Amino acid sequence: MNKLKTFAAVAVGCGVIGFAGFLAYAQYGEHRTFPAIQNTTVGTPTDAIARGRYVAAMGDCAACHTVPGAASYAGGYTLQTPFGVIKSSNITQDKDTGIGTWTLEQFDKAVRHGIGSHGYLYPAMPYTAYAKMTDQDMADLWAYMQTITPVKQTVVENELPFPYNQRFLLAGWNLLFFQDKPFTARPGVTPLVSRGDYLVNGPGHCAACHTGKNLLGGDVSAALQGGTLQGWHAPDLTPNTHVGLGQWSTDDIITYLKTGTNRQTVASGPMQEAVENSTQHLTDPDLQAIAAYLQQLPGSPPHTAPAIAASDPQMVTGKVVMESQCEACHRADGTGVRNMIPAFQANAQVNARDPASLLHVVLQGAEGPVTAGNPTGAGMPRFDWKLPDDDIAAVLTYLRNSWGNSAPRVSTDDVKNTRTQLSADQWLGH
Repeated sequence: MNKLKTFAAVAVGCGVIGFAGFLAYAQYGEHRTFPAIQNTTVGTPTDAIARGRYVAAMGDCAACHTVPGAASYAGGYTLQTPFGVIKSSNITQDKDTGIGTWTLEQFDKAVRHGIGSHGYLYPAMPYTAYAKMTDQDMADLWAYMQTITPVKQTVVENELPFPYNQRFLLAGWNLLFFQDKPFTARPGVTPLVSRGDYLVNGPGHCAACHTGKNLLGGDVSAALQGGTLQGWHAPDLTPNTHVGLGQWSTDDIITYLKTGTNRQTVASGPMQEAVENSTQHLTDPDLQAIAAYLQQLPGSPPHTAPAIAASDPQMVTGKVVMESQCEACHRADGTGVRNMIPAFQANAQVNARDPASLLHVVLQGAEGPVTAGNPTGAGMPRFDWKLPDDDIAAVLTYLRNSWGNSAPRVSTDDVKNTRTQLSADQWLGH
């Protein structure tokens, strides 16, 4: 008994000492200083502001820090994470509720190192990618941010339940998943690929959506091989020919990023916002660099499942639903309309193992992207009120296993669960 008590006392003591050590580590991390930004002044202040506006577009800052229809960069945009709700901060120049009193050093500490005025930032803010941004880009971005009109708006950013609302715990998360290192060009690659590497993995933070997450919200090792977030599936960006970009040409990638459409597909959900706020504003050389980088990645492992037979009862039902509800726009052969209506045939999103985006669009519809190169995007009507769960499951299973496609079937429960998660309308015939 005495030995047991001694062991328990030692265990508790070690736990207390360990927790105290962690608190000290967290405090150190929160209050540490970082190397000053080495700003090599190029041109006039006006030039720096113009470059900073471009950096803001590269980083897609407006998409998360602006509520649609509200003041730019005033925050309050809701991010639904697996751990609860986080709202983006006000980053206008308001001195009370924004960042009007910040210095360049404070701005850099938040953007590249994940530590803001309230302590550790949640990685919903992609500082894990922004850490790779150059000093010059950071200095230029700060020059631009100082021109943003002040908006007085208090945002309660952290609405997470306990214990996730304890910011100091993120010191441990950072220890596990955050490499606070600047971008380093890989040896042996061309300058074009290196620039694409910087854009994709730095300011572009593509992995935030296109890389799967583990139980703690950290990136899995299968980088850029697809991920699901906020009810949308971001597809594989590797040259996998079935679920990735293997059938896309350089021009397909550039056109998609510039207009939100190409010969095969149309951007929707978070990617539509990214195109409208970010990629359409990038220069053609930068879009070419992104394409070059993505095309030289190793393809993800093939996971092609055998196509479900056309005689399968769900496929038979799905064909009927397709002919009555989808064929008029997407055509009988599933080819859609180039640069306007997505093709089903050989579509990576249709073939994806996770049908989340397809379910989202069918149930709630989608507006077409509106860009300078595509000012009149076609929309997709919602079918939540019009079709029962089993018909939606059947038509999606049919689309995912016709015209050479092959993907797991969609179940009625899949549709039912997604309908509930999205608070979509019930079928009128229910």
